[in-house]
Amino acid sequence: MKIDPNSSANLSAQIAKAIRDSIVAGDLIINERLPSEAELADYFQVSRPTVREALKRLAAQSLIRTQRGATGGAFVNRLSFQEAYADHVTTSTLLLSMNEVSFDTACEARYALERSCAPLSAERRTADQLATMRTEIFRQSQPSLTDEAYCASDVAFHRALVDGAANPVLSYQLAGAIEAMQPLMNMITFTMRSREIMVCLHSSITDAIESGDGDAAVECLHNLEAETRKIAADAFAARSAARQRSATITKITG
Repeated sequence: MKIDPNSSANLSAQIAKAIRDSIVAGDLIINERLPSEAELADYFQVSRPTVREALKRLAAQSLIRTQRGATGGAFVNRLSFQEAYADHVTTSTLLLSMNEVSFDTACEARYALERSCAPLSAERRTADQLATMRTEIFRQSQPSLTDEAYCASDVAFHRALVDGAANPVLSYQLAGAIEAMQPLMNMITFTMRSREIMVCLHSSITDAIESGDGDAAVECLHNLEAETRKIAADAFAARSAARQRSATITKITG
């Protein structure tokens, strides 16, 4: 493990990366105790506060855990997909919101990824996952459901579909697509969306998954994507018309 003291990069960040690289390479194994702060400070020729900051960075990424007591210290942690979900969703949300990813790009990525799960979900889904999809469809059909609650239900529906593939790598990759993209997409489309049509489309997807027909599930997702794109186009057109009316009124009254 090495760092470059002459680099402009933060020393604690360099130390964290050096330790993380050692974990990834297998040089530091699961449950292995790291050297003490004093030993790491001596090894990297830095202060103990700098080492402490590096360890905090690693703990924030769930790569290490700390234990108190005589046998305590910092230990290499076994990172789970569930622990990584939250960070992945947060990062995806920030990337989408800060980098102005177009609706078409987000829509294309999200449905392409979800369609890859559909045949697997049709083959592997559990009774509980299917029940979740049916429950969320019922919720979405309730007239009293708020837009915020509908969005949460929509995410839960697609989360169950993706998790039905029983592939943790796909579920992790799609966490950003479903739980980050879907709310942002709903913010654009909710004003023009027909819940009746969406419930019908969700029901068709669920029927295909329940019957084990992966090809039909993929086709239903194609239909859902087409409807989503149509709604977005209508929403963008309505917003453009509203802006033009506002500009015209301002010009006349100004």
